[in-house]
Amino acid sequence: MTSATTTARVAPTLEMVAAEAGVSRATVSRVVNGSPKVSPEVIENVQAAISRLGYTPNRAARSLANRRSMVIALVVPEDTSRLFGDPYFAAIVKGITDELDASDYVLNLHLARSEAAEKTIAYLTGGNVDGALVVSHHVGDAFLTELGRHLPVVYGGRPIDPEVGDPVFIDIDNVSAAADGTQYLIDAGCSRIASITGPADMPAGIDRLAGFQRAMRAAGLDDSLVADGDFTMTGGARAARTLLDRDASIDGLFVASDLMAVGAVTALRERGLRVPDDVKVMGFDDSPAALTSEVELTTVRQPSEEQGRLLARTLLQLLRGEETTRRTIMPTDIVVRASA
Repeated sequence: MTSATTTARVAPTLEMVAAEAGVSRATVSRVVNGSPKVSPEVIENVQAAISRLGYTPNRAARSLANRRSMVIALVVPEDTSRLFGDPYFAAIVKGITDELDASDYVLNLHLARSEAAEKTIAYLTGGNVDGALVVSHHVGDAFLTELGRHLPVVYGGRPIDPEVGDPVFIDIDNVSAAADGTQYLIDAGCSRIASITGPADMPAGIDRLAGFQRAMRAAGLDDSLVADGDFTMTGGARAARTLLDRDASIDGLFVASDLMAVGAVTALRERGLRVPDDVKVMGFDDSPAALTSEVELTTVRQPSEEQGRLLARTLLQLLRGEETTRRTIMPTDIVVRASA
């Protein structure tokens, strides 16, 4: 009878990586933890040793040693229907997760409303997360602006009061972008242009209305044809019907989101109006919704997925103690399709 012996493979350790790379254990630890205090050459050497040995950092042990949770919270002060029904959020989340995939952090989705402010702040500042990304701000969410006093936070879009705590945020210039979208309609020959706005308690809604009004006034046109929307398809259809009841001579429509624009196109066609022959429609976002409308939307493109990646990248820099740009304004452009 023959016998066989099996030698179990010893899992590589931090010390083994250090010996392989010819550096100290502390240096390997700094590389693994993303410290900026290591030269690129040393980082490359250590990473090569990690690859050769197949070393996998012990995330739990690192969390205990660093007193970190290794969790990042994505805080969205919206209800579930808005979160899962608006493609803007899907693009933001994709960008965030793509960026975090290369890190040891996991993402924790947290829906937060002002009526649960105390519970939200207690959870986020209780050691459960190392930092937070906050998107979709409302006037009643001022408590989230204060969050930056307690832990590293990056805001997607300017907070309601951007002077509180000198917040780090990444946004587009919603005023200029909306003005550009409205100007496109003016240049296309529209003279009776209406707007469906975003919520009046959100910076994006406020700023896109201001941009519409700026372009209209600069062209000497009436800027009073405005109806409130809520960034939903149903809200866009309802607002379009309200505007048509007020003035059936509308020949252009600037809409503060693609979802609302899809609803508006449906309402226009219900009234027997052709898009773009009778009414030209400009959306905003360049989300997948722009391609699902009965008429593919001409729209103001904001780089939502790229914004998500930059949100996560910026927060990781803050967590590593690195300097970062506190206010980043991303570019927008107009994507021309069939609606205008």
